[in-house]
Amino acid sequence: MKKLKFLHSLKFRLFLLVALVGIIPNVVLRAGILATYEKRAISNRSIDVLGQAKMLGNQVVTYNYMKDTSVEMINAQLEQLSNIYDGRVLIINSSFQIVKDTYGLDTGKIIISEEVVKSFQGEEITKYDSQNRYIELAIPLKNTDTKENQGVMLISVSTDSIMLNYDFLKDNALIVELANAIIILVVSLFWSNRLVRPFGKLTKFLEEMQTEEEKKLMISDYTETEAISNAFNEIQGRMRVIDDSRQEFVSNVSHELKTPITSMKVLADSLLNQEDVPVELYKEFMGDIAEEIERENKIINDLLSLVKMDKAAGNLNVSVVNINELLEMIMKRLRPIAEKQNIELVLESFRPVSAEIDEVKLSLALTNLVENAIKYNKPEGWVHVSLNADHKYFFVRIEDSGIGIPEESLEHIYERFFRVDKSHSKEIGGTGLGLAITRNAVLMHRGAIKAHSKEGEGTIFTVRIPLTYIA
Repeated sequence: MKKLKFLHSLKFRLFLLVALVGIIPNVVLRAGILATYEKRAISNRSIDVLGQAKMLGNQVVTYNYMKDTSVEMINAQLEQLSNIYDGRVLIINSSFQIVKDTYGLDTGKIIISEEVVKSFQGEEITKYDSQNRYIELAIPLKNTDTKENQGVMLISVSTDSIMLNYDFLKDNALIVELANAIIILVVSLFWSNRLVRPFGKLTKFLEEMQTEEEKKLMISDYTETEAISNAFNEIQGRMRVIDDSRQEFVSNVSHELKTPITSMKVLADSLLNQEDVPVELYKEFMGDIAEEIERENKIINDLLSLVKMDKAAGNLNVSVVNINELLEMIMKRLRPIAEKQNIELVLESFRPVSAEIDEVKLSLALTNLVENAIKYNKPEGWVHVSLNADHKYFFVRIEDSGIGIPEESLEHIYERFFRVDKSHSKEIGGTGLGLAITRNAVLMHRGAIKAHSKEGEGTIFTVRIPLTYIA
């Protein structure tokens, strides 16, 4: 299979294509020229012999040669015609008897053939036998005055001289064809190498990429290679962004997971290095350690949620859910947190809404938004949640009177581990993954999420989800 692998290469196929395009017309042209030459030469010979035979036939009739074959002038002309064209002439009378044979073999014999019979009926017969290489002509001998058919002149003319010229032309044409074929093969090899050269550059570039630093690909030999270069550079740019994002994500995960562990180790070491530590201090430090463990647990759970959503994209457990009841359940679950911070929590439904959703994932997304609105709010603040729908989508709007988000941070809020106010987030136990989870869940439902906020005045999140899920 490795030996035959070159048959699948573009270079070989281009070589074969160019070679065939060059050689096949040569073969067809040679065959056409030879066939035309043979046909034309036979036609010219037939016309020449027929012309002379007609003139000689008129003289045969004029001198009444069928009754008296001793006319020397006619005999001489018959012999001359036979010698010039390397042929044989038979004069046949009305009784189908051969009165003259230039070969002197069949004089006096009777001859009845299809050509002779048709000629007696007034037809001029011309036939070429390519296998035996001769032209046969049958010419009626008519009296011009009485229109009476007195006999037939049957002529057989050899085409050996024509075929000798044909063979000579064929040999020379073959030599020219072979010479052209060699030139075409060389040209085909040259052009196939030249045409695939850009792909060699592409291969070399990709091989060098493994050892050298990143650089842009630009092979502008053809429009297609230029398009490939542009597409590759675009993909490379996206991969660079993804790689940078991955490295940043790994770095953030490492940092976020390491920080609670470091805090716990410091607290534990402090207790171990002290003697006769009071019980109150033990309780305080153990409480701090428990908080750090809880924070670590939240980060791990949020990371697991993100991983599950990434892997489950397109595998939603979709069912028809009453969105009004879903939001009421979320509000009921979060109301104790709101009351603890004296936050007024209000749900307003403009119409009954049922939609095809994954209840677990969308419930997690909406819970994150409402919980954030509560946690990042001001004392004695409020959170207003509203539900509406049209013929195609339902809309959930979460508005709060909280601390707001700076304008420059709005485009980053869905990034993993991004937190607007890290000190405040740490204080309330934020992991920086909630909005990333929310956005993933919304996008999995073919929906959209938008945020509008003014620092110090509050934030509005609007979620749009199709009523009917389209996979």
